[in-house]
Amino acid sequence: MEPAEALKRIAFLLERAGEPTYRVRAFRGAAAAIEPLPRDELARLAASGELTGLKGVGKVTALAVTEALDGAVPTYLRRLEDTAGQDLGESAAALRAALRGDLHAHSDWSDGGSPIDEMAAAARDLGHDYLAMTDHSPRLTVARGLSAERLREQLGVIEALNERLAPFRVLTGIEVDILPDGSLDQDPALLGRLDVVVASVHSKLRMDAEDMTRRMVTAVANPLVDVLGHCTGRIVRSGGRRGGLRPESAFDAEIVFEACRRFGVAVEINSRPDRLDPPKRLLRLAYETGCLFSIDSDAHAPGQLDWQVFGCERAALCGVPAGRVVGTWPLERLLEWTAS
Repeated sequence: MEPAEALKRIAFLLERAGEPTYRVRAFRGAAAAIEPLPRDELARLAASGELTGLKGVGKVTALAVTEALDGAVPTYLRRLEDTAGQDLGESAAALRAALRGDLHAHSDWSDGGSPIDEMAAAARDLGHDYLAMTDHSPRLTVARGLSAERLREQLGVIEALNERLAPFRVLTGIEVDILPDGSLDQDPALLGRLDVVVASVHSKLRMDAEDMTRRMVTAVANPLVDVLGHCTGRIVRSGGRRGGLRPESAFDAEIVFEACRRFGVAVEINSRPDRLDPPKRLLRLAYETGCLFSIDSDAHAPGQLDWQVFGCERAALCGVPAGRVVGTWPLERLLEWTAS
């Protein structure tokens, strides 16, 4: 496929899917910019990294052009073709049916509203094989974050509960705060005992982009981290427990997602209706980067565990296959991954 043809096809599929007009225009504009150029000249510009110097050609469209020049179907186009004509409701339902667990949930040990056994019973009744209990870490005092002593106590409670609930499994875990320097808000030796570590930014969300990028990459590179939680920190629906709206944190998403790919950390697709994080443009970027994903409810009450369907809808819309979602894996494979 010629590069201009690929860009036009992408624009067509975006338009058919009802995507925003500005995105369609970006691909059509890039097609118009490169179409008059000989293929040899396009190849020279691609090899020298100068494609983005053409008016109307950005990073995403330049990547598609380069992939087409190399004889490959551009990743962006392949994703759109894979989902073209599909019933998103059916695709999301199939993804939800493939989920075996949820790696981000809270109990009344921190800021959740129900005991661990009630959360576990609700997850089991939804058809899950496992649920990670990821209460907050100590510096998030507003959420009654767990000190090392309280977390150790919780591990004993979960161990006893698992004897009663088998074969269903409550995974030990934490949603650990990523501190401003990128370190983690809990004793490393204790983090190493947990089944699942979700790392999230909860403070200083308005850091400048360079510092936030360094902060997030430092955390992602930590071998104790399994999942990068709600990466932008945005709040898209006012009211409720989180109050007003909150904009996205600024960071270099290409660098952060490449770090997630490199270090085997899953990017969370946070299903909470007030978060829906990451936004679709970043979810697509993470997919195209080659990241793993974790579709999580971030539930603070039993009924909220069923919010995973919202994350499945967004994943299906962005073409994320079930095999790239760690929560579709059998327990044994999941634990091998988190331990590696």
